[in-house]
Amino acid sequence: MEFTDFLSSGNPRLDKQLLFTAEIDKMTAVLRHTVLIDKSRRENDAEHSWHIAVMCLLFEEYASQPVDCVRAAAMCVVHDLIEIYAGDTFAFDEKANEDKAEREKKAADKLFALLPDEQGRKIRGLWEEFDEMQTADSKYANCMDRLQPFLHNTLTDGHTWVESNASRRDVEKRDKIIDEFMPQVYAWIEANIARGIEKGWIQK
Repeated sequence: MEFTDFLSSGNPRLDKQLLFTAEIDKMTAVLRHTVLIDKSRRENDAEHSWHIAVMCLLFEEYASQPVDCVRAAAMCVVHDLIEIYAGDTFAFDEKANEDKAEREKKAADKLFALLPDEQGRKIRGLWEEFDEMQTADSKYANCMDRLQPFLHNTLTDGHTWVESNASRRDVEKRDKIIDEFMPQVYAWIEANIARGIEKGWIQK
């Protein structure tokens, strides 16, 4: 990481925080397969992270366990930071998912080391908790991570489902956490899966 125009503050800790802030601007260049609802282009990681963080503030009432929606939103904001180095791994790409964990761990080692130690540990801890999906907050955050692209698919003629030739089994597997943690929302998911099959967006 080099920013030749950066003027040091004279405070090493502040410099690390400022340079990390500059580094994560690269999220805006990491493109996802999901397209914007207006279909004008693919969304980027920063847009996705912002979107699901806001969603955390909206859907708390449907969670099957009490959640700290602000803490879950923090997980959503940081959950894809490592993709600056690891790249986005498409959910329905089995081959790309084979080495995803290894690539993302290396990226995390590199990225979070840029911060002051305790902040790096704190943010990495949120990222790891999201990824492990064991706590109520992380399950809720993961529901948002899956609900957002699902919603986009329902409003973009099944864009990524069609692109990946996704089957009903693929979609149900991806959204299993919503079934388990937000069953009221999953009823809507099921209705849209049936609609997607009827329209040919999802394979039977």
